[in-house]
Amino acid sequence: MQTMNKDLQTAMTPQDALDRLREGNQRFVNNGMVARNLLEQVEATKGGQAPFAAVLGCIDSRVSPELVFDQGVGDIFGCRVAGNIVNEDILGSIEFACKVAGSKLVVVLGHARCGAVMGACDNVELGNLTPMLAKVTPAIDATEQPSESAERNSQNADFVDAVARNNVLQSIATIREKSAILAELENEGEILIQAAYYQVASGEVEFLN
Repeated sequence: MQTMNKDLQTAMTPQDALDRLREGNQRFVNNGMVARNLLEQVEATKGGQAPFAAVLGCIDSRVSPELVFDQGVGDIFGCRVAGNIVNEDILGSIEFACKVAGSKLVVVLGHARCGAVMGACDNVELGNLTPMLAKVTPAIDATEQPSESAERNSQNADFVDAVARNNVLQSIATIREKSAILAELENEGEILIQAAYYQVASGEVEFLN
């Protein structure tokens, strides 16, 4: 597969970019990943980069965006933070990716069995984790069921899954609310902002509406 460059990036539409990630994940799930010469890609990108997408994901070691989407050197920007939360630094990074570097797609990639979400559900407090996990609270509040407080914790797998999905949607909403740059690019059709959810048991990425 050809290394991403500015000409290829410019020719892509946001939907093309999404399709490329979707197809890459299918290859990953089917154990049919593209054979790449990564050192050749290093050589090809030494003078610059033109990634077609920016992926905001969790730091979880099982959810490397380059692997689960079967992408190579120079293909995607990766922003990773526990719980795929959004803050000023993340927003600035994604704004650079799209407005300056020309990426056509922003994906917020949550995942099943997310430790950050589980910690937030259990009200974990530990150093700088405390304010970070507080950013997951809106997703917990948005998850109405179960209503019984005894079932709203990390021991309830269905609750954790629902909160993790709502957390992805919350991050998407925050991007649109807090970044006028990205909201404008989306409104003008220059980029897509897409929610996605990774199944750690199967390797499959579900693209959420």
